[in-house]
Amino acid sequence: MSTAGLSKARLERMREVLAGHVRSGDVPGIVTLVSRRDEVHVETLGTTTAGGDVPIQRDTIFRISSMTKPVAAVAALILVEQCRLRLDDPVDDLLPELADRMVLTSLDAPLTDTVPAHRPITPRDLLTFQFGFGQLFVPPDRYPITQAAAEAELGMGPPNPAGLPAPDEWLRRLGELPLMYQPGERWLYNTGADVLGVLIARASGQPLETFLREQLFAPLGMADTGFSVPADQLHRLATSYAVDPGSAALTVFDEAEGGQWTTPPAFPSAAGGLVSTADDYLAFGRMLLNNGRHDGERILSRTTVRAMTTDQLSPAVKAVSGFLPGYFDSRGWGLGVGVTTARTSPSAVPGQFGWDGGLGTSWFTDPAEELVAILMTQRSGFPLLSPVYQDFWTSVYQSIDD
Repeated sequence: MSTAGLSKARLERMREVLAGHVRSGDVPGIVTLVSRRDEVHVETLGTTTAGGDVPIQRDTIFRISSMTKPVAAVAALILVEQCRLRLDDPVDDLLPELADRMVLTSLDAPLTDTVPAHRPITPRDLLTFQFGFGQLFVPPDRYPITQAAAEAELGMGPPNPAGLPAPDEWLRRLGELPLMYQPGERWLYNTGADVLGVLIARASGQPLETFLREQLFAPLGMADTGFSVPADQLHRLATSYAVDPGSAALTVFDEAEGGQWTTPPAFPSAAGGLVSTADDYLAFGRMLLNNGRHDGERILSRTTVRAMTTDQLSPAVKAVSGFLPGYFDSRGWGLGVGVTTARTSPSAVPGQFGWDGGLGTSWFTDPAEELVAILMTQRSGFPLLSPVYQDFWTSVYQSIDD
């Protein structure tokens, strides 16, 4: 057993289990990182492309998609601590496009069948995904509002840096549509984070990436994290794959050379636009584990981190929300981050917080176990239904040996 209480034999078992997924072709490559009490174990398996011969490295760059959301949340909370935002103030002054909202009378109603919003939208609503608009996991033509959102190119599907307009135009288009639900009524995924990104830029007076780099990436040493990959580093970017629903074969979602992350996007998506590495994200996860400190520098206060990582959803909201039936029975949502609320499996620990990326990545920090763990792959899919994801998290917790 190591001084960090991790079993070398069980870590090797994790490696063999995940290597099996690479050998079977489930996923081209994997980087795993397990950090406990400052001891770090990293494994690299497979290649950067399916059928290729370039091995995955510890510093391979991945599209982290929705793992962008907690990063944006920390940026917004930095602005709260600087008193440039207040959690429960209306966003109307900074985001006038979202003032005086109208709300659909029902989700399937015509866009003109609306009532006034009961109250303004707040930064808290954006952080907790309760501002009344978001992704619905249905075909775009299912409802008039989902059809209109798709036609407005608001980012209602997988990350698409080349397909979204610049922030002011994006928010103008969103402001022309009614809300799906009243503010505070439902937890609706994704769009709140993109609105939050626009709010961060306007509140700070800087482009979103500039604020992130100065306030977060530079202090944490996250040199390889951003909304695009420099030309001289593209050799480190893994090709991204989707899965053909008919054949289950891997298909290219985004190439490394000439792909969507090779140039700065018009719209830097705070919901899913970042690329990063395992070690960069470890710095972020450790900062939160250390209650907002990194190498002696305070990024957030301890009390802000505690609020961020505490479930903010009421039972009434949970009852009508979620990805899957029963999703919120053992989970909650804090200020921009998922939290575990019940021990429903060996790898579900109350107080654990983090989030996944639909393009193949996952991160959770567990204060009780003094643990940060990160999975990086380049195969997209719903994380909770992924055998790679499930086996990784089972393996992380079975490696604890104290």
